[in-house]
Amino acid sequence: MKLGVACLVLGYLLSQFYRAFLAVLAGPLAQDLGVTPDDLALSSGLWFLVFAAAQIPLGMALDQVGPRRTTALMLGLGGTGGAALFALAQNATHIHLAMMALGVGCAPVLMASYYIFARTFPAALFATLAGAVIGIGSLGNILGAWPLAWASEVYGWRAALWAMAAITALVAAVLWFVIPDPPRADPPQGQKPRLRDVLRIRALWWMMPLLFVNYAPAAGLRGLWAGPYLTDLYGVGAQVVGQVTLVMALAMIAGNFAYGPLDRLLGTRKWVILGGNLCGAAALGVLALAPGMGLWTSATLLAAVGFFGASFPMLMAHGRSFIPPHLTGRGVTLINLFSIGGVGLLQVASGYVHRMGGGGSGAYSLLFGFFALLMLAGCAVYLFATDRTD
Repeated sequence: MKLGVACLVLGYLLSQFYRAFLAVLAGPLAQDLGVTPDDLALSSGLWFLVFAAAQIPLGMALDQVGPRRTTALMLGLGGTGGAALFALAQNATHIHLAMMALGVGCAPVLMASYYIFARTFPAALFATLAGAVIGIGSLGNILGAWPLAWASEVYGWRAALWAMAAITALVAAVLWFVIPDPPRADPPQGQKPRLRDVLRIRALWWMMPLLFVNYAPAAGLRGLWAGPYLTDLYGVGAQVVGQVTLVMALAMIAGNFAYGPLDRLLGTRKWVILGGNLCGAAALGVLALAPGMGLWTSATLLAAVGFFGASFPMLMAHGRSFIPPHLTGRGVTLINLFSIGGVGLLQVASGYVHRMGGGGSGAYSLLFGFFALLMLAGCAVYLFATDRTD
């Protein structure tokens, strides 16, 4: 079991890489293929939307087939194929298609880990284990920062993507042999597990708006807008962009580890989640009011957005506590659908918001303000959620 989870963490590291690497390649892709920031916003958004759409059949597969075959096949076919297509890309359409394939490939990895935790480990440890997986797996954000910038400059971005395709194929093959399938939980006699049963859990309704917006600012800024923002306002090159996004990635890792045990230490999940997200909204608000206040001040605020935006494992633990065992797969993937689907839709919307700003600092001020208001709205609804710890 421990070996299987360790290998799933390695798969999640790849997932984090693939959702974040576009920001670092924005310059080379613009130079070689004529790809614009708005094209990249659409590509990144498509990754998240396809990832989200895959959660519904994924939940059924986890409950009925198990995590081993589900994860290995999806990562092997979608992840390897998407990375290879990206390496061969000749225009923005090819980038869009590659990111969609990568979204399918990356969709099962984290949820397979959460399924195993929920079905195998004590419930009180769920938030800590969930945060640890994301924290360790978020090293993929680091691979998608300075190391990728270095590799793309030395060997070219196509060679770097071919190397990632080979690594993805190898990880998928290992997962086929080492992931354990926990015993299935039988539903109550006479009942058939259905997604609608999860949707009927009213306690989840108050969480879904915050889940929809919680991860979008950190993912959008780290994975897409940090590069154009730093380049447009401060005129920096790929190396500095890589350094700043590396700092943001480290902050996101630290945030996942910081949130993990707080429900047991403080005896609450709701107020940990609410306080952290309000702090993230405050950092976005400062960036919206003064987007050009200085390179490293801006970098610090971006890192704060990443740190406080890492509450997804705690939100997952909060939601999972209301889900019966026989609906575990469907439940955790539904929660993930709202989170990742929100990132995808808001990623696409962010391109339009940026254009509405008319360029320059005004465009980024509008973008940061857009994310800040969404976070505040999600927190306002979450105030009515029922607190629960295991």
